[in-house]
Amino acid sequence: MDFIEVTVTAAPDYADILIAELGELGFDTFQETDTGFQAYIYEDQFSEEAVQEVLERYKFAGAFPYEVKTIAKQNWNEEWEKNFEPLLISGQVSVRADFHPKPEGVTYDVVITPKMSFGTGHHETTTLMIENQLTLNHVGKRVLDMGCGTGILAIMAEQLGAQNVLAVDIEDWTVENAKENAARNGCSTLEVKLGDAAVLAAEAPFDLVLANINRNVLLEDMPEYSRLLLPQGPLVLSGFYTEDLPAIQAKAEEQGLAFESMRTKNNWVSAVFRKNA
Repeated sequence: MDFIEVTVTAAPDYADILIAELGELGFDTFQETDTGFQAYIYEDQFSEEAVQEVLERYKFAGAFPYEVKTIAKQNWNEEWEKNFEPLLISGQVSVRADFHPKPEGVTYDVVITPKMSFGTGHHETTTLMIENQLTLNHVGKRVLDMGCGTGILAIMAEQLGAQNVLAVDIEDWTVENAKENAARNGCSTLEVKLGDAAVLAAEAPFDLVLANINRNVLLEDMPEYSRLLLPQGPLVLSGFYTEDLPAIQAKAEEQGLAFESMRTKNNWVSAVFRKNA
């Protein structure tokens, strides 16, 4: 399925507000630009009228020009190769394409070809998730990566020593991409499945659960994350804003998950919870 890219011109003070509003419409990936931001949504979920209604509500702050573009799956490589730059996270993790040379002195090297799957590490949520992963013991653990996208977090989990990794996503071409990236990084313990939380019904418990999705899905699936997590196991979440943290935290606590820590970047959050004994 194709994506719709909406490029909005907006000052930083209103960009965050508009991103939050568009998130409620189903947009689940955002990228800052020099003049505002770009928002992405599946083509079948897009309503230009709904976008116009959001922008109209804030017309008191001025005009917010926007452009709509369809990005076809087959065109994604061309799009990202134009702009994709290698990334260094916490001085330890290199995220790069295969046409970039491996940098010297890094502990972990992740090679990604994202195609139409989002998760190159350049988005704040992916970076925050990896930063949190670096603080958690993965050695010998069974790890779940929900909403895996390119598979970057699952690949990172294996490189951090996980014994078994399951990555799950709802799009068939995303699953295909995650499998390709897993092979590209020499992963041997990583399995990728198509589906949502329902495919986890028969799964054994996990030592660690990673979920970088969006606020609404996280709230809906929190009971399943808790059910699957072993006592004292960490749950690492991202894909939501600072103002969403109270709702996320309240839902987590209802499910026996205690808030432990958080990281923020440009109003995005990655929070670590731990299941009670």
